[in-house]
Amino acid sequence: MAGSKVISLDIGGTNTRAALVKNGRVLKYFKSPTPKTKENFLKNVAEMINLVLDKDVKTIGVGCPGPLTKGVILNPPNLPLKNFNLEKFIKNKFGKKVVIENDAKCVALAELKLGCKRNNFVILTLGTGIGGGIIIDNKLYAGSHGYSGEISGIILDKGKSFEDLWKEKKLQIQELFEKKDFKELEKISRYLGQGIASLINVFDPEVVILMGGVREVGKPFLDMIKRHAKNYVLLPSIPDIKWSKLDHPGLLGASLLVK
Repeated sequence: MAGSKVISLDIGGTNTRAALVKNGRVLKYFKSPTPKTKENFLKNVAEMINLVLDKDVKTIGVGCPGPLTKGVILNPPNLPLKNFNLEKFIKNKFGKKVVIENDAKCVALAELKLGCKRNNFVILTLGTGIGGGIIIDNKLYAGSHGYSGEISGIILDKGKSFEDLWKEKKLQIQELFEKKDFKELEKISRYLGQGIASLINVFDPEVVILMGGVREVGKPFLDMIKRHAKNYVLLPSIPDIKWSKLDHPGLLGASLLVK
């Protein structure tokens, strides 16, 4: 909604962020740990929205880990919800229009409108879990049932998925660089490179964008990922793989859900 204030909620397995957004600008911002029980989770969602509530707000955009459909959170591995209609809960609580989408798709939407502005790209969010968003011909690709982008399920090594391997390794990355444990870093970057190469082979994107706390490690880790991805890409050339430059992409993307 051009020119209107929108409440954005970016729910992650570790933290929940809320913001009051107008025209791509964050006016208010709050962050809190994501509770581990359903009761406390829902209480926290309401409290976070109240912190940024404004009398002019008519709509609330929410980015949340999937899988989800039509506002119903199905069975995300990182949240204490199962088959729960979060859209209905928020709408009943605040009397506002509510739009909910996969958090990684929100990040992809933010990159499309405010970041890289490419027509065809894939985004990976590397957080508590791993997620993805796909832009094809300048549009967010939802798939037949709205479940596209569940990149975490890609099988990489000995029956283990992208998500399984990421959860085993991701908390060590900063520490591994400090210890100069390049053997282990090679292993992690190889898994990421393999997964990214699979996405490149399937979607032929202009660019692959990575987002998450590990971007603080910067160029050295990115270079390792690129090197491994190149070994598995079947196309004549490999697209650029880079860190997102956006601040609060999940919140900005959630604000763009509202039309």
